[in-house]
Amino acid sequence: MRLALWQTTGFPAAVESNLRALEQTARSAGAASAELLLCPECWLCGYNIGSAVAGLAQTRDGPAACRIAAIAREHGLAIAYGYAERDPTSGRVYNSVQVMGAGGQPLAGYRKTHLFGPDERAAYEPGTQLEPLFTFADFKVGLLVCYDVEYPEAVRSLALLGAELILVPTALPAEYTAIPDFVVPARSVENQLFIAYCNRAGVENGLRFLGRSCLTGPDGKSVAAAGAGETLLIADISRSTIQAAVQSYPYLKDRRPELYGRVTARS
Repeated sequence: MRLALWQTTGFPAAVESNLRALEQTARSAGAASAELLLCPECWLCGYNIGSAVAGLAQTRDGPAACRIAAIAREHGLAIAYGYAERDPTSGRVYNSVQVMGAGGQPLAGYRKTHLFGPDERAAYEPGTQLEPLFTFADFKVGLLVCYDVEYPEAVRSLALLGAELILVPTALPAEYTAIPDFVVPARSVENQLFIAYCNRAGVENGLRFLGRSCLTGPDGKSVAAAGAGETLLIADISRSTIQAAVQSYPYLKDRRPELYGRVTARS
């Protein structure tokens, strides 16, 4: 499968501008034969926009979703994007990711369960569950958002469901270099899966992002990595890499879950 990770600064609190930029980026990704384009966390409305989130949140089938579905159809690739999701029943707002298929159909969605810091907790409700995997290009795919991937339990839970690839839109600030350097590769190798970790770039309302989007393999090695600036990262992954890694790192096979219950159950 060929993936495209779009590391972008974006346009804070400017949904239409971000959608126009997506049209251009999807065209480039499609021309590079990418099958799936991954956008950063809160890509649609912006991340560091304070109380403006509430006014820009949309339902998962709202006007932006319809527009993104049309872009996916036009360029023949799936699009996974971060956005502020408003629940149509409760009115609550979630930091979410949704995946639109190449035919414009929704494939999966997920609400961020681990919120980071007081600003996120003020703007969003935490999601209440990890979501089932979906199948894309013969890969079993899971979804997390940013801070979620820093919790080994979250990634291991998806791995035990059979995940081979986890898509992680993120908005990682510049001081957290340990995450792409150590944490994401460790999550990949300890679970024998690929992680596509797509960050924002540049500065948004005074918050500087690290960039450094990366795609790590089930052997813990880098498949592709970005620098600090805006870029469209294109890379291929294969299931044969997973099969080889399982032979070298048989962590899932050698687990002893009977030992872990009291640890994972502690509050």
